[in-house]
Amino acid sequence: MTSAHGAGRSRLWGALAAVAGAALVVAAAPGRPVGSDASRLAAEGAEAAVTLLVNRALDEGRDGPAVRCAVEEAFQAGLCDGWRQQRVLATAWGAGSVLGGSAPTVALPTDADGPLEIALADPGRLTDVTVHDRHGRYVGGGSDPLGRRWTNTEPLRAGEEYTVRVGAQDAAGTPVGVTMAFRTAPPKEDGRLTVEFGPKDGTYGAGQIVTATLSRPVPADDRLSRARVEQALQVTSEPAVEGAWHWVDDSTLHYRPRVFWPAHAVVRVRSGLDGVEIGDHAYGGPSDGLDLTIGDRIEAVTDSAAHEMTVRRNGRVIRTIPVTTGKAGFRTRTGVKVVLGKELEVRMRGDSVGIKRGTSEFYDMPVRYATRVTWSGEYVHAAPWSVEAQGEENVSHGCTGMSTADAAWFFATVREGDVVEVVNSGGERMTPFGNGFGDWNLDWRAWRAGSALAARQAPSAPAAVVHAASRLRPLA
Repeated sequence: MTSAHGAGRSRLWGALAAVAGAALVVAAAPGRPVGSDASRLAAEGAEAAVTLLVNRALDEGRDGPAVRCAVEEAFQAGLCDGWRQQRVLATAWGAGSVLGGSAPTVALPTDADGPLEIALADPGRLTDVTVHDRHGRYVGGGSDPLGRRWTNTEPLRAGEEYTVRVGAQDAAGTPVGVTMAFRTAPPKEDGRLTVEFGPKDGTYGAGQIVTATLSRPVPADDRLSRARVEQALQVTSEPAVEGAWHWVDDSTLHYRPRVFWPAHAVVRVRSGLDGVEIGDHAYGGPSDGLDLTIGDRIEAVTDSAAHEMTVRRNGRVIRTIPVTTGKAGFRTRTGVKVVLGKELEVRMRGDSVGIKRGTSEFYDMPVRYATRVTWSGEYVHAAPWSVEAQGEENVSHGCTGMSTADAAWFFATVREGDVVEVVNSGGERMTPFGNGFGDWNLDWRAWRAGSALAARQAPSAPAAVVHAASRLRPLA
């Protein structure tokens, strides 16, 4: 994230695990304690549990005088100011929990620009954290190398409801989990239009998409305002490339070149919205910029029919890997995907995708060297159990499996933003938005049609694609 915080907050944030949200609601089974201590349950001989540390940053002084928390009930009722810690229990029964219906959240003056962070208070490790809003848009994030702490890499939206699903393991390796919901506070009262760019500053692969999240929506029928916004969002690169913004929805834009970024390009993203009139008597405000560097151009293409992945660096083949992809009923998505992150180990279970325990298709196993390419849980990973099938037939539940040695090499070679394409799998097409970065699956004409500055209209392309049903996802 690009938001700045005071030194005092930064020191406190480093000591706490937090969710920058409001009115946390936890999916609980009847008669089960929520927020109790895992060690107490263990002493009582209860089932496996891990305590998560959850905190939120309230935006002080916006809605009347500050109210200090004297008792836990005041915190639960949302009557606290500043930083307050809350403990939430992830249990074995919660490993597959799903929060149904509309969460009874209460809007609090919470800082939506604050970090979103979840950590463990007990021995164990996080295996998966997914965060999405009510529209199905996922928030990017990643864990530390030890799997103790998860932090978002994309900003939250003001005035939005979020669902958080956490999967973890206790010290004995038993899967536990919990589902939570929270709502961020509404936008700042001055109403000025600002933008948050993503990802964070750093080095990325040639397929990396630049994102722009607006502080308030600009409707599709207000084409003049959309054009002014696009004109103010400036993307330059060295070397120069042809590129364009595309409106994903009323408050989200994505930017990509016509073809992948050149290797070692330097990309600079800035907002010129400050002081610009956007609509009737509405103005833009100041926003932080973004600086990216593109690394070597890594492209991995998996031919499911040939059971082989070819990896190129700057156009030259550097490795050919025998693989297995999705079998009948679980075909791997076709199309271009982008590396979203890397996890040394993920625990995957069949019941997280609707496969019943006790059936022949059920699985429950730790997976090593997992490179994520969709939010719904498609990975390139080590699959030592299917080495005999690799290069010969497709036997997976949707991921691309390879030997442990090949997966370790792939894990070390790729970075976030690198290109991973699947062809000849017979699976559904990767969606452009909502399940990772499938933006490259729109041709240039369709991409330009999503720009308010396009000189000529292209055939209509979907402005937003609903998150597709997952084929394989980690424990959550």
